[in-house]
Amino acid sequence: MTKVNIHEAKTNLSKLLEQALNGEEIVIAKAGKPLVRLVPVREEKESCFGMDEGKGWIADDFDILPDDLMAAFYGEEDEDFD
Repeated sequence: MTKVNIHEAKTNLSKLLEQALNGEEIVIAKAGKPLVRLVPVREEKESCFGMDEGKGWIADDFDILPDDLMAAFYGEEDEDFD
C-alpha cells in the first residue's frame, strides 16, 4: 500500500494512476490522516434485463384455476373430494 499526502498526489498523479491501474492500493491522506483510496474504475456489465427473452413460454390457461381447486383453497366442500 502506498500512502501519499495531497501535495504529493497532485505532483505525481500520473505515476499514482499507473500504480493503481496495476493493482497497487493508493491512499491519499491529509496531515497523515487517510482520506481517499485511488482505485481503477470497473467496467460496467451490460444489462442482463431481457437476456432470456424467447427462451420460455407460458401456457394459454396459466391464470385459469379449475373451480374444484378454487373451492379447495377456500375450504369449501366439494363432492369430488369425499
